[in-house]
Amino acid sequence: MKMTFKKGLVHGLPICLGYLSVSFGFGITAVSSGLTPLEATIISASNLTSAGQVAGIGVIAGMGSYLEMILTQFIINLRYALMAISLSQRLDKSFSLKNRFLAAFGITDEIFAVSYAQEEKVTPKYMYGMIFVSWLGWTTGTLLGSLAGEVLPDIITGAMGIMLYAMFIAIIVPPAKESRNVLFAVSVSIALSLVFYYLLPFISSGFAVIICAVVSSLFGAILFPVKEEEK
Repeated sequence: MKMTFKKGLVHGLPICLGYLSVSFGFGITAVSSGLTPLEATIISASNLTSAGQVAGIGVIAGMGSYLEMILTQFIINLRYALMAISLSQRLDKSFSLKNRFLAAFGITDEIFAVSYAQEEKVTPKYMYGMIFVSWLGWTTGTLLGSLAGEVLPDIITGAMGIMLYAMFIAIIVPPAKESRNVLFAVSVSIALSLVFYYLLPFISSGFAVIICAVVSSLFGAILFPVKEEEK
C-alpha cells in the first residue's frame, strides 16, 4: 500500500481514538480552570501538545507572565524538535521546505512513532492524513469534554479530569521500571514538585515545572550520561 493520504488516515485512526478520550479530560480541566468551551477548543485546535496545554492552563489559571508561559512551553515541547530532526531522515524527496513547516505542527509522540516505524519513505500526503485525523480527535474530544464540564456535577468531572494525568503516569512508569536512570530522574522531579507544593507555594506552577524538568534532566545527564556506541 502506497504512502497515500488514505493510508495516513487509517494509521492515524487509533491515535485519533486515543486522543479523543484523553482530550476529553483536558476539556474538563480547562473549563474547571476558568476557560470557556470555545477557548479550550481553540487551544486544542491550534496546539497539538497534551503536556504543553495542561502546563499552559496552569500558567493561565495562576495568572502567570508571558515569560513564564514561553519558558514552560519551550522546555516541555523541546522534545518535538528532536523528533523532527530524527524523522527528517525518513522523509520522501517530495517533502519540500513548505511541507516540512506544515507537518511540524502535527508531530507528536504517537505520530512520530508511527511515521518512523514505516518501511517506506514518508510522503507529505501520508503525514497530512495522519495529522488530520489525529487533530480531529484531539479537538473534538476537547470540545465534548469542555461542554460536559459545564453540565456534569463536580464529583464526576473531577474523576474524569484524572484521565489526562493517568496518561502521563502511563508514559513514565514503563521506562522507569526498565531503567534506573529514568527512575532516578523521575524521582528527583517528584521530590522537587513536593518541595514546591508544600514548602515553596509562592512559586508559580509554571516556573515549578520548568525548574523540576531542568534540574532532574541535569542530574540524570551528569550522573547517567548516555555512552556513544563505537562504530
